Amino acid sequence: MSSIVTHALKEWAIALEALEQGKTIMLLRKGGIKESQGKFQVPRDRILLYPTYEHQQPALLKPVYQSRVTPVTSGWHPEQVNISSWAEITDVLPVSEENTIKALLPFHIWNERFISDRLKWKPRQPIFILLLRTYKLLKPQVINYRPEYGGCTSWIDLGLGIESERTSPVFPEDTYKHLTTEIRQIIGNNLAFA
Repeated sequence: MSSIVTHALKEWAIALEALEQGKTIMLLRKGGIKESQGKFQVPRDRILLYPTYEHQQPALLKPVYQSRVTPVTSGWHPEQVNISSWAEITDVLPVSEENTIKALLPFHIWNERFISDRLKWKPRQPIFILLLRTYKLLKPQVINYRPEYGGCTSWIDLGLGIESERTSPVFPEDTYKHLTTEIRQIIGNNLAFA
């Protein structure tokens, strides 16, 4: 398997910071407006983590994270993007039950309003619980922003490769396995048919 990764998942910068700092291993996704076939899909399991700023909303985060987000104007993006981690997506768990998703609150950065809003948007589609084993790059890569990186889509091809071999996992393997087991037990039999 190649150690060069070229594709990235776009996610709120505050969420990527939490992944890199070991505050979470979880992302909650329904996908962007421009998703392929109109719904969220995971086309690959090894991805770079691309920080976004435009849609971050402090009111949708737990209080401890709210003050760490500076809202930006619509369409704003940095001239240069700092890629400081990559991840292996180990689990993609579609869940539609609000009580199940609320039971996962201790495992991510968002608040109950975020969960409620996401469940109401495209209500026939589940929320996808992504579990990511995150690896920090030894040296973050700074890339220039390109127009094709924009838009409301989850996945982008950076058009360049970043080495993922000499990196360090945020969690040791046994800790990561313990967390994924705990999350899977909460979800139990409440997986939605995606």
